Amino acid sequence: MKNLYAFLAIIGFLLPYYFLVSFLLENGPNLGLLIDQLFANNISTFFAVDLIITGIVLLVFIYQDAHKLEMGNWWAYGIATLLVGPSFAMPLFLYYRESKLDTTSS
Repeated sequence: MKNLYAFLAIIGFLLPYYFLVSFLLENGPNLGLLIDQLFANNISTFFAVDLIITGIVLLVFIYQDAHKLEMGNWWAYGIATLLVGPSFAMPLFLYYRESKLDTTSS
């Protein structure tokens, strides 16, 4: 399962950043335009709000679970959530969570 989480973390990093880099190459670092396009219509707003809520829920889950399992550097997954998103941070956290569980069970 760890290998699957690692693969999903890589995909969760590369795919979102492909689109971000494409936007930046076309428009430059125009935060106003990025936000305008993110909330351009009801369907894009739906996805944006869903992603924001998912990110918040993930941050709460990571904080709680990392402390329960005594995982160090829990804050790094929060940074991964903010810099890339849940598509990267969640499988990354689950990869290290599995590693921690393997260590404690042996």
